[in-house]
Amino acid sequence: MACRISELVLGCREPEVLARFWCEVLDFVVLGREDDGTLEIGPREGFGGPQPTIILSRRDEPEPGKSRLHIDVNATDRDQDAELARLLKLGARPADIGQTGQESWHVLTDPEGNEFCLLKARLNPL
Repeated sequence: MACRISELVLGCREPEVLARFWCEVLDFVVLGREDDGTLEIGPREGFGGPQPTIILSRRDEPEPGKSRLHIDVNATDRDQDAELARLLKLGARPADIGQTGQESWHVLTDPEGNEFCLLKARLNPL
């Protein structure tokens, strides 16, 4: 028996803002809210399916240093260029982390500056 990832936890200043962004990016919904402002977002089917949920945990100050974990996403119903345009419209921003320009992916940040990558391959929806 092995483990599998069931949740990813992201500390953030404004969970509501990031919930709106990531719900649009991933076609997720808000699954739960805590009194401290923490939100859980995930697939419409809820917790426990093939995709992990994301816990957006309210933090007044960002964690010091660069995050060692970031999210990679793949489009499911359009090509990479169309998905890049959609993500930028939602509030993602290009990030320069030393790319050469020859990469097959785009490095972006969410509205709070968390890095993520848009990969080239189109995946089948679940």
